[in-house]
Amino acid sequence: MTAFIALLRAVNVGGRKLAMADLKAIADELGFSNPSTFIASGNLLFASDLSETRVARLLEERLATHMSADVPVFVRTASEMEQIARLNPFSGEPGSKVAAIFLESNPPAHVVEETRGIADERLALGRREIYVLYPSGMGRSKMRLPAGVVGTARNMNTVAKLAELAKEVE
Repeated sequence: MTAFIALLRAVNVGGRKLAMADLKAIADELGFSNPSTFIASGNLLFASDLSETRVARLLEERLATHMSADVPVFVRTASEMEQIARLNPFSGEPGSKVAAIFLESNPPAHVVEETRGIADERLALGRREIYVLYPSGMGRSKMRLPAGVVGTARNMNTVAKLAELAKEVE
């Protein structure tokens, strides 16, 4: 079995409520092993013999029914999450000021040049992530990724904790 972390986009913000107990119950219904959640922002840890793509689609389908809305899900293995934390190009900065924006596939080569509203933020491309340093804080940022680039962000403190918790699922 592979340990996975599923990162849900835009839950428990802007009126889109999802109780983490409901998310855990959905994982149980889908037959995922040892499901647990971390903080109320849509982080699910579990193990499965299914592929990463398959678990993401199953979760998206079940969440669409449960929430009556599309909820993109970005899945990483435990080892991928550990690697994302380790390869953070802004590792000298506080974890609360650096985020990884998780994408389904490789970031487009043009993403940095086409990102709008950049003030003091710095961007770096990862494998399937965009790392962003927010020196003035995420909440003050007006940065907007180009149209069509859909992802979900987690700060590096959360990324590191998810990598640690995922080891317990393996």
